[in-house]
Amino acid sequence: MRRLAGLLVVPLLLLSTAACGDDKASDSASTEKGFPAITAGAKFGEKPTLAKGEGDPPKELKTDVISEGDGAKLKNGDAIQVNYLGQAWDSTKPFDNSFDRKQPFDLTLGAGMVIQGWDKGLVGKKVGSRVELVIPPELGYGEQGQGDIKPNATLVFVVDIVKATQIPASAEGSEVAQDNIDLPKVGTKTDGKAPTVTIPKSDPPKKLVSNYILESKGEVIKETDSVVVNYVGLLWKDSKAFDSTYQTGKTQTFPLAQVTLKGLKNGLVGKKVGSRVLLVIPPDQAFGNEAQQSIPAKSTLVFAVDLLAKM
Repeated sequence: MRRLAGLLVVPLLLLSTAACGDDKASDSASTEKGFPAITAGAKFGEKPTLAKGEGDPPKELKTDVISEGDGAKLKNGDAIQVNYLGQAWDSTKPFDNSFDRKQPFDLTLGAGMVIQGWDKGLVGKKVGSRVELVIPPELGYGEQGQGDIKPNATLVFVVDIVKATQIPASAEGSEVAQDNIDLPKVGTKTDGKAPTVTIPKSDPPKKLVSNYILESKGEVIKETDSVVVNYVGLLWKDSKAFDSTYQTGKTQTFPLAQVTLKGLKNGLVGKKVGSRVLLVIPPDQAFGNEAQQSIPAKSTLVFAVDLLAKM
């Protein structure tokens, strides 16, 4: 079973040039500790400019708290939002940053959504902190590199930890009657395991279906939100599962504004955080006439989605 996250959400990779600036205020602690100096944009929330690393890079992961926040310490499994800028140790040109996008990056810490240097280096840091990471190749992109990142590159990141949310194991809420015999039936257990989904033998609906299975009292989700979900996705035709976060034990975080699967976005907007939702997505709001991995062309898709949190 192959993960489809890359097909559901627009991938984020912005190649940018270094920012210009005259603020030299932070050419201090980072240099003294062997970290490339932040030569402009030193404060939390400002886009930083990084100097080139001096000498040989460290061979182990290094972390430096530039400024410490007063929020909770990050733990594996937390859904977090960060702003960041990254560049190679031997370069003054960033290969990516979120500051120019004016949209924080969402991830679940420890879930393998990012390079290991992030998962290891951010654990235990407080929300509201600015952290500098120096990441050796084996905890970055290794021998293969990535885009403009050369093979065996040591990476330097400045990361602002904007927000963190603890993620529950399952949706919770009041059970909603599933009395339409022509729609799939979804299990209501809240043990953190994948719910059962039983698809009828009848023809699929022609329009998008978005129904509560468990309805919580949480906040209503807006299109501008990022959501943390567990889900299982199946084909209506043969009830075969084509994707599941439960298989890997890792939640998925979707910025809804970047979700390309129309029915997934439309089906989740307006629902309440903490709920379990059944989505039946007709081909014209799914992948249409295009086959995708194990999904044939013109397929109706069925999702059972636990809306665990929003960012």
